Amino acid sequence: MNSNLAFLDFNQAGFSIRSAEVMKARSEHWYANTPYSIAILRYEDANTLLKDKRLYQGTRRWPEHYGITDGLLATWWQTMLLSVEGDDHLRLRKLSSAAFSPRTIEPMTPFFARLANELIDNFCEEGSCEFMSDFAEPFSARVITELLGLPKERWRELADYATELGYVFSVTIKNDLPVIEHGLQGILDISQKLIDSRIGTDTDDFVGTLVKANLDGQKITNDELLSLVSMIVFAGFDTTRNQLGLGMQTFSANPAQWQKLGINPELGRLAVEEVMRVNPTITWVSREASVDIEYKEITIKQGTTVHLLTIPAGSDPAKFESPEFDIEKERAPHFGFGGGMHHCIGHYVARLDMKEAFKALAARLPDMKIADGATYLPDSGNTGPTSLPITFTPTSK
Repeated sequence: MNSNLAFLDFNQAGFSIRSAEVMKARSEHWYANTPYSIAILRYEDANTLLKDKRLYQGTRRWPEHYGITDGLLATWWQTMLLSVEGDDHLRLRKLSSAAFSPRTIEPMTPFFARLANELIDNFCEEGSCEFMSDFAEPFSARVITELLGLPKERWRELADYATELGYVFSVTIKNDLPVIEHGLQGILDISQKLIDSRIGTDTDDFVGTLVKANLDGQKITNDELLSLVSMIVFAGFDTTRNQLGLGMQTFSANPAQWQKLGINPELGRLAVEEVMRVNPTITWVSREASVDIEYKEITIKQGTTVHLLTIPAGSDPAKFESPEFDIEKERAPHFGFGGGMHHCIGHYVARLDMKEAFKALAARLPDMKIADGATYLPDSGNTGPTSLPITFTPTSK
């Protein structure tokens, strides 16, 4: 550890990735010290290291760090695509790519748009709503039920299980283990029934496409297939819900940009990218050195965890001449979906559904703003609003 560099205490109450302290550290050097090793602060260094195949996924041993080495969670965690490396990782990504392809996902675009407007219809005459429970949560969960071919009425059940499993990322993971494993078991049961229902059919939907890959010479094992479907249920809900809320927070602070989107829905694609550049739900991407790595003036020792901070990197003035939020600008790729070998496999779904959501919301709630009382998860790790009251001029359905 270089004692001359800034020390960012991730464990300090109220610590924020977007704080002046972090931005000052970025101006002084390309990395800073943390309680867990080092944090990468600048765009070019984050971009280079994310593509380095010697850096493994940093959360693959997360439960193990808290003494959870056996049981349902520990077993599932090791089979997740996020935890698998090398040839097996490449094999699973290749075989599952058809299920995430534009050919599979793009036909869902009209559904995303209809769903967004249906949910807005429920509160547009009121002039206010609690955005997370009235829109972000049901939208995210129903995208998953549609993707998996589940009845839409089951979205609440799915959301509750995913919320319970979400406690896995808390530092109280060991105390919360019974709740976490209850949520995980529920998601596994749903996933297994979906898989069973597609075996022996010629269904070309998301799960059917994965099952066909599994039956084609057993290239995906049954355990890998179950793990992949269950991961999509969990990750697809949690991150989209949080990112929608953070998008509304960002647009509320930039009302002129919100009005531009409402007038010109063609800006929807850039709006999603810009929100994720300046205000991503994933505030850092973790990697672990599989071997000793020489980079610039330091040696990243084998086993060292490296945190690549998405927000300071995404606003780095050395990369972005005008880093202010602007949905009309084409930008260099952000790190909101990670990068390199572990780039989020579901990014296409998330980009498409959020585009339709923001387009509908901006068109129908043009003077939206966040009201008093909003609450948020800590601004480090995976973040997002827990409560987000918004107000707007009432309109008819």
